[in-house]
Amino acid sequence: MISFGLITEGLTDQIVIENILSGYFNSPDLDVQPLQPERDKDNQNKSKYGGWTLVFDYCKSKDFRESFQFIDYIIIQIDTDVSEDYNIAHQDENGEFTHQQLIAKVIEKFRGAIGEDFYSQNQQKIVFAISVHSLECWLLPLYYTDKKKKAKSKNCLDTLNQALSKKHDFTIDAKNPDYYREISKQYVKHTVLMKHYEDNPSLKTFIEEIKSRNIQIVEEDDW
Repeated sequence: MISFGLITEGLTDQIVIENILSGYFNSPDLDVQPLQPERDKDNQNKSKYGGWTLVFDYCKSKDFRESFQFIDYIIIQIDTDVSEDYNIAHQDENGEFTHQQLIAKVIEKFRGAIGEDFYSQNQQKIVFAISVHSLECWLLPLYYTDKKKKAKSKNCLDTLNQALSKKHDFTIDAKNPDYYREISKQYVKHTVLMKHYEDNPSLKTFIEEIKSRNIQIVEEDDW
């Protein structure tokens, strides 16, 4: 079976991406391996340290390069809310960057961290999940019908929490993994994901990245 490795800012990001992958490929049993942060083998709700600095550190590491020997596709996720901390501004003298412009700048930053030669050799195996400005923005289409709110890229956590407090009677400020499983599980349904992914610009870009790889998942029962 095709395998996916996840390099993300945190555990909750991995959970959401896993559900999105399951929905896209219409398969609940994908081979998804967390690389950074690693998870506790005895408790999937625990992980080692995360954060954007460790995403870049991992992409510069020997472990990153060696992972391509046993994993088919590596997904790299990072939020852009603090991109200025990794020297990528949100705007220039002409105004605020578009989602596509900002994503392109972040990818260019990763290419430098990875190394141009290695990146060129493995480009088809690397899938970027650049969430503008946070991965919580990708969940808004599940909870809002208003086009502007579904497409938001700022203050997404607050906007999402407003809906969650009404529908689920909880909020996700504390990054509870079970809550993220609950609120993103709708994306496991292929029809739901394909209906909503275009509503949020950076989620759309991520799905289009996957599409461009033309990845074919063959279930073991089909052999």
